[in-house]
Amino acid sequence: MRQIILDTETTGLEPKLGHRIIEIGCVEVISRRLTGRHYHQYLQPDREIDDGAIEVHGITNEFLVDKPRFSDIAEDFIEFIKGAELVIHNAPFDVGFINHEFRLLSRTHDLVDEFCGILDTLAMARKLHPGQRNSLDALCKRYDVDNAQRTLHGALLDAEILADVYLMMTGGQRKLLLGGEETESGSKAQAIRRIQLAAGQLKVMRASSDELLAHEGRLAAIEKQGGSCVWRELEQNAEKVVS
Repeated sequence: MRQIILDTETTGLEPKLGHRIIEIGCVEVISRRLTGRHYHQYLQPDREIDDGAIEVHGITNEFLVDKPRFSDIAEDFIEFIKGAELVIHNAPFDVGFINHEFRLLSRTHDLVDEFCGILDTLAMARKLHPGQRNSLDALCKRYDVDNAQRTLHGALLDAEILADVYLMMTGGQRKLLLGGEETESGSKAQAIRRIQLAAGQLKVMRASSDELLAHEGRLAAIEKQGGSCVWRELEQNAEKVVS
């Protein structure tokens, strides 16, 4: 199953008032494993960013002056997400903005929910944790997901954090990508660095004879002081089972 964990940053809160997308961040998950492929783009919105929005994401009007417009990147963006299930925190917000951008391109049939599935992790979290705070930051704390780098909102960073949260919420671990390793698209991984380790590649380190002797000496010292050695009990039980 191919999923795209997606987040956007915008000029404000309401597309009906003319607000636009200024950043898109996506990371790819296949069969519950991060592949290392991502899509990230800043956008020139052709309008001023609200001061309140700048306080949230830190993206300024000056920074976006030379960035492409949505019309310039629309086809590449569609190609990346097409056919996938989009996993989004508060999906109606992001989907509403993406569909608004498509409508501005006169794409009457290319609304995002017509070629992608949509999964809203905020709605999921509210069912799992009714009556509790379910912001992305709150879920990071609840599921022990590290978001130390998240001093401001950023679409790609938030998408990577949401990927961790979503996989923890649904009971699974994720494949990690080693920092600096090239992804399938040939680009360097950004933001959170993940270690890529396929199943069956873990190296088993056996204790040396000296380490085993030291271990036995430690157990003997514990017993001499009146302590109980769980290791010895396990060994005795194992011997009984074998005999």
